[in-house]
Amino acid sequence: MKSILPTTIFLLVATGFSFAARPLPRSAPEAQGVPSPAIQAFVEAADKGINDIHSFMLVRHGKVVAECWWSPEAADKPHILWSLSKSFTSTAVGLAVAEGKLDIDAKVAGFFPCDLPENPSENLNAMRVRDLLTMSAGHQPEPRLQGEDVPWVKQFLAQPVPHKPGTFFCYNTAGTYMQSAIVQKVTGEKVVDYLQPRLFDPLGIDAPKWDESPQGISIGGYGLYLMTEDIAKFGQLLLQKGKWEGKQLVPAEWVEQATSKQVRNDLAKTHTRPDWMQGYGFQFWQCRHGAFRGDGRDGQFCIVMPEMDAVVVMTAKSRQYQEQVDLVWEHLLPSFKEGILPEDQCAREKLLQAMTGLKTSGL
Repeated sequence: MKSILPTTIFLLVATGFSFAARPLPRSAPEAQGVPSPAIQAFVEAADKGINDIHSFMLVRHGKVVAECWWSPEAADKPHILWSLSKSFTSTAVGLAVAEGKLDIDAKVAGFFPCDLPENPSENLNAMRVRDLLTMSAGHQPEPRLQGEDVPWVKQFLAQPVPHKPGTFFCYNTAGTYMQSAIVQKVTGEKVVDYLQPRLFDPLGIDAPKWDESPQGISIGGYGLYLMTEDIAKFGQLLLQKGKWEGKQLVPAEWVEQATSKQVRNDLAKTHTRPDWMQGYGFQFWQCRHGAFRGDGRDGQFCIVMPEMDAVVVMTAKSRQYQEQVDLVWEHLLPSFKEGILPEDQCAREKLLQAMTGLKTSGL
């Protein structure tokens, strides 16, 4: 819902101002080939049609061209990422691989011999780190990790594995926790600490919070909190094949593998949302229109569109997942143009007004 409050603006477009350390550059939309009316249409449709959207940021050609927050959310307020955290865990795995500390074809059981059940099944023994990355560890249903009495790694390894690993897609948050546990095992650092000098610091992301298991392991599959612009920086890094300010932070080969289709995810027929049936990479979803994304519960999205050189970030507390993505395809995707568009001050002012005084539907 929107309430016009002239003294309160939750839009920061082309002002050069951001609460985030070392912000992304800002630009007027038209200077990056995006007409302001298209962004206005997106924001108004999201405000009207999406229950409790919290923030939106659009990056084109490496520059933020639009950003807004629905009060009480704000630019300097970290937001829970839920399963969008998984994409950061995958990146930690890729960095450990690049440093020679990990092989994704290594068997999961080999990292935790003391936590294995008495008679490990053939499928459990065959499970690789690669299978964790692609949500094809062989479980059905998804394992649940909980409580403090039994270590979460031990709980995971005790789960039945009815399918041959690598052959059956089943969404698996516990599998991402295992990736985090493996990274901690081979590096001696929690994933959040391991990523700090390798990813967060170079991107100008201040020390983020990441919830832990009772055993002191970053949960991996959820629990990371970042600001909207932090997510946008991560998306831009992926768009740039892991390069940032002239430095290769994440190997380009890993980014290519992680963000491309590794397995099918349309065989289980557990849902009919089209953008959830395009394939899965290493903790990244494939989208229509040549895009890929990290996403999380309640509508947390980092959508990367390489063909359009654009990144869209949304945070929310909504269950209208496909509807959120559809708004990107309907309003933003068709609007991207090559080259610089003529300045349109009137349209810019209307966009600014549309993004002023936004409030969540709970207020």
